[in-house]
Amino acid sequence: MIEALAVGVLNFHNIDPVIVSWGPFALRWYSLGYIGGLFYAWWKLAKMSAAKDSPYKKIDADDYLIWATLGIILGGRLGYVLFYNFEFYLANPGAILQVWEGGMSFHGGFLGVVVATIIFVRRRGIPFLQFADRMAIVSPVGLFLVRVANFINGELWGAPSNLPWAMYFPRGGDIARHPTQLYEAALEGILLFIIVNYLFSRTNARKYPGMIAGVFVLGYGTARYAVEFVREPDAHLGLIWNAISMGQILSLPMMIVGAIVIIMAAKKKKTV
Repeated sequence: MIEALAVGVLNFHNIDPVIVSWGPFALRWYSLGYIGGLFYAWWKLAKMSAAKDSPYKKIDADDYLIWATLGIILGGRLGYVLFYNFEFYLANPGAILQVWEGGMSFHGGFLGVVVATIIFVRRRGIPFLQFADRMAIVSPVGLFLVRVANFINGELWGAPSNLPWAMYFPRGGDIARHPTQLYEAALEGILLFIIVNYLFSRTNARKYPGMIAGVFVLGYGTARYAVEFVREPDAHLGLIWNAISMGQILSLPMMIVGAIVIIMAAKKKKTV
Protein backbone atom coordinates (compact mmCIF):
# COMPACT_ATOMS: atom_id res chain seq x y z
CA MET A 1 0.00 0.00 0.00
CA ILE A 2 2.85 2.39 0.73
CA GLU A 3 6.00 2.35 -1.37
CA ALA A 4 9.16 2.81 0.66
CA LEU A 5 11.88 5.04 -0.74
CA ALA A 6 15.62 4.76 -0.20
CA VAL A 7 15.98 8.55 0.00
CA GLY A 8 16.08 11.20 2.71
CA VAL A 9 12.40 10.67 3.58
CA LEU A 10 10.49 7.56 4.53
CA ASN A 11 7.67 7.04 2.07
CA PHE A 12 5.47 8.07 -0.76
CA HIS A 13 1.83 8.05 0.28
CA ASN A 14 0.11 5.59 -2.05
CA ILE A 15 -3.12 4.41 -0.38
CA ASP A 16 -6.48 4.06 -2.12
CA PRO A 17 -9.15 5.92 -0.08
CA VAL A 18 -11.84 3.65 -1.54
CA ILE A 19 -12.22 0.24 0.09
CA VAL A 20 -14.54 -1.19 -2.55
CA SER A 21 -16.89 0.21 -5.18
CA TRP A 22 -19.99 -1.02 -6.96
CA GLY A 23 -20.78 1.18 -9.94
CA PRO A 24 -21.42 4.72 -8.68
CA PHE A 25 -21.37 3.59 -5.04
CA ALA A 26 -18.07 3.59 -3.18
CA LEU A 27 -17.27 2.58 0.39
CA ARG A 28 -14.51 4.84 1.67
CA TRP A 29 -12.22 4.56 4.68
CA TYR A 30 -13.30 8.06 5.70
CA SER A 31 -16.97 7.17 6.07
CA LEU A 32 -16.00 3.91 7.76
CA GLY A 33 -14.02 5.93 10.33
CA TYR A 34 -17.14 7.88 11.30
CA ILE A 35 -19.30 4.75 11.37
CA GLY A 36 -16.76 2.86 13.48
CA GLY A 37 -16.41 5.75 15.94
CA LEU A 38 -20.17 6.14 16.35
CA PHE A 39 -20.81 2.46 16.88
CA TYR A 40 -17.98 2.18 19.37
CA ALA A 41 -19.46 5.13 21.27
CA TRP A 42 -22.89 3.48 21.28
CA TRP A 43 -21.47 0.11 22.42
CA LYS A 44 -19.36 1.65 25.20
CA LEU A 45 -22.15 3.93 26.45
CA ALA A 46 -24.53 0.96 26.52
CA LYS A 47 -21.95 -1.07 28.45
CA MET A 48 -21.37 1.70 30.99
CA SER A 49 -25.12 2.05 31.55
CA ALA A 50 -24.99 -1.16 33.61
CA ALA A 51 -22.75 0.47 36.24
CA LYS A 52 -24.32 1.19 39.63
CA ASP A 53 -23.54 4.91 39.39
CA SER A 54 -24.66 5.31 35.77
CA PRO A 55 -26.90 8.38 35.30
CA TYR A 56 -28.71 6.83 32.31
CA LYS A 57 -30.15 3.52 31.08
CA LYS A 58 -29.23 1.34 28.12
CA ILE A 59 -32.28 2.53 26.19
CA ASP A 60 -30.91 6.06 26.51
CA ALA A 61 -27.61 4.97 24.95
CA ASP A 62 -29.51 3.31 22.11
CA ASP A 63 -31.56 6.42 21.38
CA TYR A 64 -28.63 8.79 21.79
CA LEU A 65 -26.82 7.27 18.80
CA ILE A 66 -29.18 9.06 16.40
CA TRP A 67 -28.78 12.38 18.21
CA ALA A 68 -24.99 12.12 18.19
CA THR A 69 -24.93 11.21 14.50
CA LEU A 70 -27.06 14.22 13.55
CA GLY A 71 -24.97 16.49 15.76
CA ILE A 72 -21.72 15.37 14.16
CA ILE A 73 -22.95 15.55 10.55
CA LEU A 74 -24.93 18.79 10.78
CA GLY A 75 -22.49 20.52 13.12
CA GLY A 76 -19.42 19.31 11.25
CA ARG A 77 -20.73 20.47 7.90
CA LEU A 78 -22.08 23.79 9.15
CA GLY A 79 -18.82 24.42 11.00
CA TYR A 80 -16.80 23.86 7.83
CA VAL A 81 -19.08 26.18 5.87
CA LEU A 82 -18.88 28.98 8.46
CA PHE A 83 -15.29 28.62 9.66
CA TYR A 84 -13.35 27.50 6.62
CA ASN A 85 -15.06 28.43 3.33
CA PHE A 86 -17.91 30.83 4.02
CA GLU A 87 -17.45 33.03 0.92
CA PHE A 88 -17.53 30.04 -1.43
CA TYR A 89 -20.69 28.57 0.07
CA LEU A 90 -22.33 31.98 0.23
CA ALA A 91 -21.86 32.21 -3.54
CA ASN A 92 -22.73 28.51 -4.05
CA PRO A 93 -25.35 27.59 -1.40
CA GLY A 94 -26.32 24.41 -3.25
CA ALA A 95 -22.83 23.04 -2.59
CA ILE A 96 -23.52 22.98 1.15
CA LEU A 97 -25.50 19.77 0.69
CA GLN A 98 -22.74 18.09 -1.34
CA VAL A 99 -21.15 16.43 1.68
CA TRP A 100 -19.72 13.66 -0.51
CA GLU A 101 -17.31 16.27 -1.89
CA GLY A 102 -15.72 16.54 1.56
CA GLY A 103 -15.57 19.37 4.06
CA MET A 104 -16.16 18.63 7.74
CA SER A 105 -14.98 20.58 10.78
CA PHE A 106 -14.21 18.87 14.08
CA HIS A 107 -14.97 22.04 16.03
CA GLY A 108 -18.33 22.34 14.28
CA GLY A 109 -19.06 18.67 14.92
CA PHE A 110 -18.10 19.12 18.56
CA LEU A 111 -20.52 22.03 18.97
CA GLY A 112 -23.20 20.04 17.15
CA VAL A 113 -22.80 17.13 19.56
CA VAL A 114 -22.83 19.48 22.58
CA VAL A 115 -26.13 21.04 21.45
CA ALA A 116 -27.63 17.63 20.62
CA THR A 117 -26.53 16.26 23.99
CA ILE A 118 -27.97 19.19 25.96
CA ILE A 119 -31.35 18.75 24.27
CA PHE A 120 -31.25 14.96 24.69
CA VAL A 121 -30.35 14.88 28.40
CA ARG A 122 -32.91 17.56 29.26
CA ARG A 123 -35.64 15.53 27.59
CA ARG A 124 -34.55 12.41 29.50
CA GLY A 125 -33.81 14.03 32.85
CA ILE A 126 -30.15 12.94 32.75
CA PRO A 127 -27.47 15.05 34.53
CA PHE A 128 -25.54 16.74 31.73
CA LEU A 129 -22.08 16.77 33.31
CA GLN A 130 -22.19 13.11 34.32
CA PHE A 131 -23.27 12.14 30.82
CA ALA A 132 -20.60 14.42 29.34
CA ASP A 133 -17.97 12.57 31.36
CA ARG A 134 -19.08 9.31 29.73
CA MET A 135 -19.00 10.97 26.32
CA ALA A 136 -15.40 11.99 26.98
CA ILE A 137 -14.59 8.33 27.56
CA VAL A 138 -15.96 7.14 24.23
CA SER A 139 -14.92 10.00 21.92
CA PRO A 140 -11.14 9.41 21.45
CA VAL A 141 -11.70 6.19 19.49
CA GLY A 142 -13.73 8.04 16.87
CA LEU A 143 -11.11 10.79 16.71
CA PHE A 144 -8.40 8.21 16.14
CA LEU A 145 -10.31 6.43 13.36
CA VAL A 146 -11.17 9.64 11.51
CA ARG A 147 -7.60 10.95 11.71
CA VAL A 148 -6.30 7.66 10.31
CA ALA A 149 -8.90 8.02 7.56
CA ASN A 150 -7.60 11.55 6.88
CA PHE A 151 -4.16 10.02 6.45
CA ILE A 152 -5.49 7.37 4.09
CA ASN A 153 -7.21 10.10 2.06
CA GLY A 154 -3.89 11.92 1.76
CA GLU A 155 -5.41 15.15 3.11
CA LEU A 156 -4.68 17.63 5.92
CA TRP A 157 -0.97 17.02 5.56
CA GLY A 158 1.72 18.95 7.37
CA ALA A 159 4.33 21.56 6.55
CA PRO A 160 7.52 20.63 4.67
CA SER A 161 9.90 18.49 6.72
CA ASN A 162 13.17 16.63 6.38
CA LEU A 163 12.50 14.28 9.30
CA PRO A 164 13.00 10.55 8.60
CA TRP A 165 9.24 9.85 8.70
CA ALA A 166 8.23 12.75 6.45
CA MET A 167 6.08 11.75 3.46
CA TYR A 168 5.20 12.82 -0.07
CA PHE A 169 1.43 13.21 -0.37
CA PRO A 170 -0.31 12.96 -3.76
CA ARG A 171 -1.71 16.51 -3.60
CA GLY A 172 1.07 17.94 -1.44
CA GLY A 173 3.47 18.71 -4.26
CA ASP A 174 7.02 17.49 -4.70
CA ILE A 175 7.83 18.17 -1.05
CA ALA A 176 8.18 15.79 1.90
CA ARG A 177 5.78 16.76 4.70
CA HIS A 178 4.88 16.03 8.31
CA PRO A 179 2.20 13.29 8.49
CA THR A 180 0.18 15.50 10.85
CA GLN A 181 -2.87 13.25 10.54
CA LEU A 182 -0.91 10.57 12.40
CA TYR A 183 0.32 13.07 14.99
CA GLU A 184 -3.31 13.96 15.70
CA ALA A 185 -4.36 10.31 15.73
CA ALA A 186 -1.72 9.66 18.38
CA LEU A 187 -2.48 12.70 20.55
CA GLU A 188 -6.24 13.19 20.13
CA GLY A 189 -6.94 9.48 19.88
CA ILE A 190 -4.47 7.25 21.70
CA LEU A 191 -3.12 9.65 24.34
CA LEU A 192 -6.53 11.15 25.19
CA PHE A 193 -8.04 7.66 25.34
CA ILE A 194 -5.44 6.61 27.91
CA ILE A 195 -5.85 9.77 29.99
CA VAL A 196 -9.66 9.87 30.22
CA ASN A 197 -10.03 6.13 30.71
CA TYR A 198 -7.43 6.17 33.46
CA LEU A 199 -9.22 9.06 35.18
CA PHE A 200 -12.54 7.26 34.92
CA SER A 201 -11.48 3.82 36.13
CA ARG A 202 -8.42 4.37 38.34
CA THR A 203 -9.13 7.61 40.24
CA ASN A 204 -12.01 9.33 42.00
CA ALA A 205 -12.39 11.90 39.19
CA ARG A 206 -15.93 10.81 38.36
CA LYS A 207 -17.00 11.89 41.85
CA TYR A 208 -16.54 15.39 40.44
CA PRO A 209 -19.08 15.71 37.57
CA GLY A 210 -17.56 17.42 34.56
CA MET A 211 -13.94 16.74 35.55
CA ILE A 212 -13.30 14.10 32.88
CA ALA A 213 -15.20 16.06 30.22
CA GLY A 214 -13.11 19.13 31.05
CA VAL A 215 -9.89 17.14 30.74
CA PHE A 216 -11.02 15.84 27.35
CA VAL A 217 -11.93 19.30 26.02
CA LEU A 218 -8.71 20.86 27.32
CA GLY A 219 -6.67 17.91 26.07
CA TYR A 220 -8.10 18.00 22.56
CA GLY A 221 -7.71 21.76 22.29
CA THR A 222 -4.10 21.58 23.46
CA ALA A 223 -3.20 18.69 21.15
CA ARG A 224 -4.83 20.32 18.13
CA TYR A 225 -3.25 23.71 18.88
CA ALA A 226 0.21 22.13 19.12
CA VAL A 227 -0.05 20.06 15.93
CA GLU A 228 -1.25 23.11 13.98
CA PHE A 229 2.28 24.51 14.25
CA VAL A 230 3.46 21.84 11.78
CA ARG A 231 0.20 21.39 9.85
CA GLU A 232 -0.18 23.10 6.49
CA PRO A 233 -2.97 25.71 6.75
CA ASP A 234 -5.84 25.58 4.27
CA ALA A 235 -4.62 27.10 1.00
CA HIS A 236 -7.60 29.48 0.68
CA LEU A 237 -7.21 30.68 4.29
CA GLY A 238 -3.52 30.63 5.07
CA LEU A 239 -2.52 31.96 8.48
CA ILE A 240 -4.81 34.49 10.11
CA TRP A 241 -2.90 37.75 10.70
CA ASN A 242 0.09 35.80 9.31
CA ALA A 243 0.50 34.24 12.74
CA ILE A 244 -2.20 31.75 13.70
CA SER A 245 -4.25 29.12 11.90
CA MET A 246 -8.02 28.77 11.95
CA GLY A 247 -7.60 25.48 13.78
CA GLN A 248 -5.67 27.25 16.54
CA ILE A 249 -8.23 30.04 16.78
CA LEU A 250 -11.02 27.47 17.20
CA SER A 251 -8.99 25.41 19.69
CA LEU A 252 -8.26 28.31 22.05
CA PRO A 253 -11.88 28.53 23.34
CA MET A 254 -11.84 24.77 23.92
CA MET A 255 -8.71 25.06 26.04
CA ILE A 256 -10.21 27.91 28.09
CA VAL A 257 -13.59 26.21 28.55
CA GLY A 258 -11.95 22.90 29.41
CA ALA A 259 -9.81 24.53 32.10
CA ILE A 260 -12.82 26.37 33.56
CA VAL A 261 -14.89 23.17 33.68
CA ILE A 262 -12.05 21.34 35.48
CA ILE A 263 -11.74 24.10 38.08
CA MET A 264 -15.49 24.27 38.65
CA ALA A 265 -15.76 20.48 38.90
CA ALA A 266 -12.92 20.33 41.44
CA LYS A 267 -14.85 22.71 43.70
CA LYS A 268 -18.07 20.73 43.62
CA LYS A 269 -17.99 17.07 44.61
CA LYS A 270 -20.95 14.84 43.72
CA THR A 271 -23.13 13.92 46.65
CA VAL A 272 -24.32 10.31 46.81
